[in-house]
Amino acid sequence: MFGVFWRVGFASVCVISLASVASAQRLRVASWNISDYDGTDRASAIQTSVFGSFQGRSMSPDVLFAQEIQSTSAANTLKNLLNSASGSTGDWAVTWGNITGTNASANASDTAMFYRTSKVTALSPVKVSNDGGTSGPPRETWRFDFRINDNAVIGETFSVYNVHMKSGSSTDDQNRRNLEAQAIRNNANIVGATNQIMVLGDFNWQTSSQAAFQTLAGSAANNNGRFFDPINTLGSWNNNSNFRFVHTQDPTGNGGMDDRLDAIMMGGKFGDGVGTEYDGAFGVAYSTTTWNDSNHSYRAWGNDGTSFDDELTTTGNTMVGSTIAQALKNTAGVNGGHLPVFLDVRYDVVPEPATMALLGLGLAAAARKRRKN
Repeated sequence: MFGVFWRVGFASVCVISLASVASAQRLRVASWNISDYDGTDRASAIQTSVFGSFQGRSMSPDVLFAQEIQSTSAANTLKNLLNSASGSTGDWAVTWGNITGTNASANASDTAMFYRTSKVTALSPVKVSNDGGTSGPPRETWRFDFRINDNAVIGETFSVYNVHMKSGSSTDDQNRRNLEAQAIRNNANIVGATNQIMVLGDFNWQTSSQAAFQTLAGSAANNNGRFFDPINTLGSWNNNSNFRFVHTQDPTGNGGMDDRLDAIMMGGKFGDGVGTEYDGAFGVAYSTTTWNDSNHSYRAWGNDGTSFDDELTTTGNTMVGSTIAQALKNTAGVNGGHLPVFLDVRYDVVPEPATMALLGLGLAAAARKRRKN
C-alpha cells in the first residue's frame, strides 16, 4: 500500500491513495456434474470432496454450479450438506430454474446454483431456452445472475449459463449441442454488453473444433457474448494425453480419465485489465507438464495428471491426496461420473469505514495546509 504524506505541525498524516483504498479479494466459482444426485446418498463423499483439505489446498468454493440435480428436494439436501460439513462457513443457499423431474422428463432442468450468502446475492434465474425433446437440447437452459456483496464496482452483475449439453459424438448429438450454444450466445450478446459473463458445466464435447464450441467462442458481428477459454487449452481432448491435466471424465468407469467434458469459459471482460478479473494469466495455455500451473487458478479438482486412460489416482495423488481423491471417486459413482472444475476471480472490495475515516482525515489536513499557504 502506498500513500501521500503531508506534514502538519509535528505530525505526519498519511492519505491512502484512492487506487489502493479498495483491497483485492477473490471469489471461487466451481462447476460440478454431481452424477444423478437424488439426495439419498454420498453425503460424506460430497462434503469431503468440497471442503476436505490437503497440504493447505481445498476446493471450498464460494459459488457452486451443479448439474444432474434430480429434484428440488435433492437441491435442498445438497444445500444442507454444504452447510453442515466440517470446514463450511454454514451460509449456503440455493436457487434453481425449473427442476421438475429426472433427466428423462421432457421439461426437466437439472442445474442449480449454490452460493454463500455472505459473499454473493443471487438474482432471479432466467430461462434461456426450452428443452427440445428428441431434436433439440435435452434440458432447459438457465442463466443464473448474482452480485458480489462487497464489490467496489457497485451494481456489477455476473451472468452465468449453467449447462448440461447433449452427450454423444454423432452428428445429431453435435447439432443438438450447437442449438443450445446458439441460444446462449444470442442471450449473452445482449447481457454481455453490461454484465460479466460465464458459461460452465458439462458440455459433453470432444474437441474445440465442434460447432457448439465455435458458436460460443468464435468472433462474430456481435462479440458482447463471446466466450474464451481462460486457460487457452484447445484441441482434440478425447483420449489425448496432451490434455491429461484438464480431463474431468471419467474418474471411475470404463476408459478412465480421457475427456475434457467439463469446463468454465469466460467473457473477455475478465481479461481486459479493468475491474473484476480472472485470477491468472487470461488466455495463456495451461501447462502440459504439471497440474500446479502458477499462471492459473483454474483446476480440474483431483486430477494430478497421473490418471490418463485410468481411474483417478488415489494413493499418491499429489493435488488432493488419497482421502479427497477417494471421495471424488465415490461421488462420481460408476456411471460415467465427473470431476469438478473451479477458478478464482479477483475483485476490489468496498473500503472499510476505518479506512475511509483515515482518508477523510488526511484530506482535511491537506486542505488546512493549503489554506495556510
